[in-house]
Amino acid sequence: MCASPLPPVRKPMALARRVSLFEREIRIKLSSAAVDILFDAAEVLSEGQVQGDGYFGSTMITVDLERAAAAVREACDLASAREVAALAVHDPRVRERAIAMATADAQERAGVLLSQVSIDLRARAIGTRVQLDADVEARITRSSHAS
Repeated sequence: MCASPLPPVRKPMALARRVSLFEREIRIKLSSAAVDILFDAAEVLSEGQVQGDGYFGSTMITVDLERAAAAVREACDLASAREVAALAVHDPRVRERAIAMATADAQERAGVLLSQVSIDLRARAIGTRVQLDADVEARITRSSHAS
C-alpha cells in the first residue's frame, strides 16, 4: 500500500507591522499643450435657427488626430482617438473652449443677443477623428441685436 504524501509545510502568514505612508494612483488627462494642438487642428461645423423666442442649434468640432501626429509623441491611432474622446468631455479646459465656440457660433447664426444659453456636450471617436458635439439651446433677447 502506498502512503499518501504529506502536505507541504507552509510558513505562517507574516504580520503587517508597517504600512505604506502613501497610496498611489495613476491618472491620465490631456496635457495643456495637447488641448491647444487639438483645437488648432479642429474643423467646426455649426447649424441652427431662431424658433419663436428661442434658438436651437448644434456645433460639431472635429479633430483628426492624424493631422496632429507631427506635434505629439503618442500614436495617433484608433485607441488614442477613443482615449482623447473619453478624456475630452470631462476636461474643464476642453469643455470651456468647446462651449465658448458653440456659443459664439450660435450668437452669430441667431443675429440677436442670446441669454440663458444651455449646451449639452458629448464626445465620440470615429476612426482617428474625435468629434465634440454641442447641442445649443438659448433664449433670444429681441431688444438688442448682436453686433
